[in-house]
Amino acid sequence: MYVTGMVNTEATNQPGPESDARARLTALREALLNLHKALLDSERISYEAAFGQISSPYQFLHLLTTDPWFAWLAPVTHLIAAADEMLDSKEPLTLAGVESLTKEAGSLLVASAEGEGFSRHYDEALQRSPEVVMAHAAAAKLIRAKH
Repeated sequence: MYVTGMVNTEATNQPGPESDARARLTALREALLNLHKALLDSERISYEAAFGQISSPYQFLHLLTTDPWFAWLAPVTHLIAAADEMLDSKEPLTLAGVESLTKEAGSLLVASAEGEGFSRHYDEALQRSPEVVMAHAAAAKLIRAKH
């Protein structure tokens, strides 16, 4: 059910700032996709433990888009969509634009047991799922990297 590779992630033919920006953004996008997938899988398990098995991919998609249980995941979805838009834009990519999205991702991906909203749910997902921990570590490594 998870789709990857729908955007133009090809580097430009010429080395330079745009190809560096594209490579960095592509790597960040892939890390965010992997994290999003791990979060979806973890939340599905928790949801099914509370409410019973989700009967079909269609039902799961419907729940993802309408059920408040999954609403906290929307900021990650929006980051991925923003990366897709940047990669598909006719405007040249800039390192400043990629850095801005990277900073936004770094600000979002902060877990807090005492927090509320995204940070609290994120902390809970990190506590229950080794896959989320691994995907978080990969994304955090890219976010911290200096280019």
